[in-house]
Amino acid sequence: MDLFHLMKVYIAVAEEQGFSAASRRLNMSAPTVTRAIVHLEDKLKVKLLNRTTRYVRMTEAGTRYLEDAKRILQDVSIANEAALGINSTPQGKLSVTAPVLFGQQFVLPAITDYLTRYPQTQVNAVFLDRVVNLLEEGYDVGIRIGELVDSSMRAKKVGNVRLVLVASPEYLNKHGIPQDCQQLAQHTLIAANTGSLNPDWQFLVNKQSQTVKIKPRLIVTTNQAAINAAKQGLGITRVISYQVADELKDNQLKVVLETFEHPAKPINIVHREDKFSSAKVRSFIDLLAKQLQENSALN
Repeated sequence: MDLFHLMKVYIAVAEEQGFSAASRRLNMSAPTVTRAIVHLEDKLKVKLLNRTTRYVRMTEAGTRYLEDAKRILQDVSIANEAALGINSTPQGKLSVTAPVLFGQQFVLPAITDYLTRYPQTQVNAVFLDRVVNLLEEGYDVGIRIGELVDSSMRAKKVGNVRLVLVASPEYLNKHGIPQDCQQLAQHTLIAANTGSLNPDWQFLVNKQSQTVKIKPRLIVTTNQAAINAAKQGLGITRVISYQVADELKDNQLKVVLETFEHPAKPINIVHREDKFSSAKVRSFIDLLAKQLQENSALN
């Protein structure tokens, strides 16, 4: 059997964790799928899957092989697109991921513009408040806020944002403006438990990082909920500056303890673009980068 075909079968079995589910996904018979996996393991001389009557799980070698196989097949697909001339005209499906509020405020307008310009494209946009592994989860383009740790990805810097504390003018008029981070203990605090930020609040005091363990009176699961509560005058919350750009401009919220903030965090578009990348990826990155770099809330 063709090795690329065997890789496709293995990926389906590994991701579906079963031969029957993989056969339905591939529109192949279950015995054919089973024979393909046996043939692949014989060819590689390594056990990729542990199977019982109840489950199918990858071995350590199988886990590594899954990641490599997905990367190889993606590279083959990109090379084929380039050879067929798809490299010149954006077409096909593009997968994009970004943090929830950032995606809604800044990425979605770029996506609608992209789809309008290139009618032969489709976009799957997933907005999540967690770090997404583009390669393992099958995304073409992602937005990362903060320092990058994944050296396998290419990146294009498009702006900076700050981590800020904000409260409504009404709250500050009533309860006073904190002058240092220790005075936060005297205020009503609102925390967003989104998983994307450290739950403890950090400040820069005399050029040294200082962590304050807060005792929030309100804990919510989204940044927007925290912002709404702060706008209603409940207390002080911590957000990323782009999330409250409109509220700050309209004087609905004010920044406090600005002199104790850490340096701004970079915004990067991350991707696997190279000279063989299809036009759908390159065109979207160029369009998104231009819009983000021109946005005053991000620069």
